[in-house]
Amino acid sequence: MNTINLALKIKAKPEAVFKAITEPIHLIRWWPLECKGIPKENETYNFFFTPEYDWFGKVVKIVPNTCFHVKMTKADSDWNPTTFGFNLKSEKEAVWLEFFHSGWQECNSHFKKCGYSWALLLHALKQYVEHEIIIPFKERA
Repeated sequence: MNTINLALKIKAKPEAVFKAITEPIHLIRWWPLECKGIPKENETYNFFFTPEYDWFGKVVKIVPNTCFHVKMTKADSDWNPTTFGFNLKSEKEAVWLEFFHSGWQECNSHFKKCGYSWALLLHALKQYVEHEIIIPFKERA
């Protein structure tokens, strides 16, 4: 199995970062075009990017202001066996966000492109939380 691991520091309170990674109203400001879901364990999220990329995942772990993990349930063949997650660690007036996307069957070109895309998206998350900058959907990774 292959895993994408990334980490970044966000100058914000854990509550603000947690809302940005769990609440659909905030997720659409840095990742999917549309999103539906309730931040509770076993709930389903719909991550809509385009009609061809209308994906679903189930919340497998959530601890307020600490972590949010989602197991993909309906996506493309590379993403279906995967789980992605965010772990938050407070540090003075900032949060260390540790991101993972695990369960990739192959280290193929899609895996490599996703690593780069996640880095860009996490930068967009940082810009959104720290400065309320919203990158238009068509300009995101």
